[in-house]
Amino acid sequence: MFEIFQYDFMVRAFEAGIAVGIAAPLIGMFLVVRRYSLMADTLAHVSLAGVAIGLLFAINPILSAVILAIVASVGIEGLRLSRRIFGESVLALFLSGSLAIAVIILSLAKGFNANLFSYLFGSISTVSTNDLWVTIALALAVLVFITLFYKEFFFISLDTELAQASGTPVKRLNLVLVMLAALTVALSIRIVGTLLVGALMVIPVIAAMQYGRGFRTTLLLSVLFSLVSVIAGLFASYYFDLASGGAIVLIALGIFLISMVFSKRP
Repeated sequence: MFEIFQYDFMVRAFEAGIAVGIAAPLIGMFLVVRRYSLMADTLAHVSLAGVAIGLLFAINPILSAVILAIVASVGIEGLRLSRRIFGESVLALFLSGSLAIAVIILSLAKGFNANLFSYLFGSISTVSTNDLWVTIALALAVLVFITLFYKEFFFISLDTELAQASGTPVKRLNLVLVMLAALTVALSIRIVGTLLVGALMVIPVIAAMQYGRGFRTTLLLSVLFSLVSVIAGLFASYYFDLASGGAIVLIALGIFLISMVFSKRP
């Protein structure tokens, strides 16, 4: 069973997958609590446009996805705060716009190819050493920020108005949070794929919420469920020749269904 670790590409996939499995629910927890789950899908589509730009201009698609996702997250938060457009409408605007940009760029690059397919649905065999180091570095950045500002993020997620009244820099923290979400989405696309990364950020979180525990316990459970999904999904992807993203998300859905059945919530 463990002979797969004889292959360097599998070792890289597991290392990158564990980094993603930790970072994704850490950010997803705060998005779900704030009912901002669609942010992950929106940034995933923005990242797809970044990947298309990277492939077109022969630069690292992960880096171009990170840059574009961060720029988009700043734009989304800016428009949301302006109150000229409703939050859901802002997300829909960026989601559809970025997808249109990706389609146009890909048409200029003569359509879809196998390399792009791996970014859409995830591929364990295409995780390069550079991808691995970029993923680990960005995951560490997310972990450090969540650790340093955990109380503040918790406060603004629990009650934004109370946090603002108490002098907490809500706008600045919101901006940091959406930028961290952009980083997390971009670093996840090699393993999970742009079309499924939102699911990895949300499904383990809502599975953990079924047990009705406190915020910190739920956060830890969501990380555990995410890691189980990633590790089991990578094994399934290798042995059954499946797209890694689809395998990971299906296992996450299975964990959610089990949580629904066996949780003690009424």
